[in-house]
Amino acid sequence: MRLTVELIENSLSYINPLKERELDLRGHKIPAIENLGIAKDQDAIDFTDNDIFSLSNFPFFPRLRTLMLARNRINHIQPTLASSIPNLTTLVLTSNNLSELADLEPLKNFQRLTHLVLMENPVTRKEHYRLWVIWLNPRIRFLDYQKVKDAERAKATELFGTHEEPSALASKIKGIKSRTFDVPSGGIDGTGRAPGEKPLRVKLTEKERKRVEKMIREAKSLQEIARLERELNEGRIPGGAMEGLEEEDSDRMQT
Repeated sequence: MRLTVELIENSLSYINPLKERELDLRGHKIPAIENLGIAKDQDAIDFTDNDIFSLSNFPFFPRLRTLMLARNRINHIQPTLASSIPNLTTLVLTSNNLSELADLEPLKNFQRLTHLVLMENPVTRKEHYRLWVIWLNPRIRFLDYQKVKDAERAKATELFGTHEEPSALASKIKGIKSRTFDVPSGGIDGTGRAPGEKPLRVKLTEKERKRVEKMIREAKSLQEIARLERELNEGRIPGGAMEGLEEEDSDRMQT
């Protein structure tokens, strides 16, 4: 289901226990963030239990302080996101698909972020994960519901140096980013990728590209398009594309 103006207007908005005006957008299988300009009177937005791949595409939203995005498919954070939501203090990203420490770099730009939750993302299993996040954004006071200690901040600086003069280890980590998958032409709409952002591409053969484009054009539902997008963003060629190629090759051999 697309995040339409109608969906936003018809969704529950209420004052939560923190005295914030919160918009409830849980559980709609939304694949991408869009049309949020109409929701600028909200202090908090709950996107839990959707199918969002990219944390991006926010309008300038200075009022927004809390974002909840647990149990989505997020594997990408827009590098310029902090300029759109500069006053964000709480970000919940439990159970998403962030994989590499370098994928978290955009978090360093949030000047007011104090509470961050990344539990049940693949990146949390990386060596130095907690210290890396603390180094990226020293303003964070609670990471994965645990208070950040001064000793951790000191250890992070010892490991990674300063942002002006990062250590060799920090430079190495910065160079290992997750691959995003992009169809070179006829791409999928609604990915949430900001204009001008250049994803790293996994090259398709001409046959594979044409087959994927055909699958997108012939998709019978938004859910099917979301599935294709998920597989592409995870760096996998959709199974249907491979099957189609095998069938075409078989037909040629018989003729």
